[in-house]
Amino acid sequence: MTVLQSFQLQGKLALITGSSAGIGFALARALGQAGAHVILNGRRADKVETAAATLQAEGLKVSQSVFDVTQAQDVATAIHQIESDLGHLEILINNAGMQIRGPLHEYKDEDWHTLMRTNLDSIYFVGKTVAQKMIPRGRGKIINICSVQSELGRPGIAPYTASKGAVKMLTKGMAIDWGQFGINVNGIGPGYFKTELNQKLVDDPQFSSWLVGRTPSRRWGDVEDLGGAAVFLASDASKFVNGHILYVDGGVTATL
Repeated sequence: MTVLQSFQLQGKLALITGSSAGIGFALARALGQAGAHVILNGRRADKVETAAATLQAEGLKVSQSVFDVTQAQDVATAIHQIESDLGHLEILINNAGMQIRGPLHEYKDEDWHTLMRTNLDSIYFVGKTVAQKMIPRGRGKIINICSVQSELGRPGIAPYTASKGAVKMLTKGMAIDWGQFGINVNGIGPGYFKTELNQKLVDDPQFSSWLVGRTPSRRWGDVEDLGGAAVFLASDASKFVNGHILYVDGGVTATL
């Protein structure tokens, strides 16, 4: 196998959670372009169907699986159905996530639990369920979407920072426990990207100016910038990479 061939995902089955829009959708497109059969996931069937139709129109092989990643039983049922209908999952990208901003001393307890269920519990539920399928087969690739907030803090997002810091360490723990079974578990830490999640920040001239000035690459990230990292970590090219967080952030984590 040549180096270029090691990046190919031809025929591999990949599940990407929270992939009807934004970063998850971009990652699904990238893996599909590399040859994978991608399974789009979300809680809203209409959004998942629209996203799937878009990628199918581009000639990519796409399936759909609508389930709530924060509900352990729903996850178990969905993963069993995927493997029964489509075959063995070889790649999982845990992308589903959310943001609820607010000063920590005014934060609502219910918002804390909602954010943690979505950003952290879902990775535990989906990751463990898929790993239980991968372990007997002796192979698999799991990618957890972290954040620059896995390393850095910002005013008004302490719960989000806590959740993404936990995702970073859960990624390392998964790699330690599951590496012996031939599973690679790594993370991607996006910087500031133009997505629905960050639209308020994108539309804020003061923040945008500050961010661009602080970023060595001097721009916001485009979701397409994440595709190469995802394909690398999902492919044989990264077969000896385990427990690593790859920051795709234009250099934000490298500078004060």
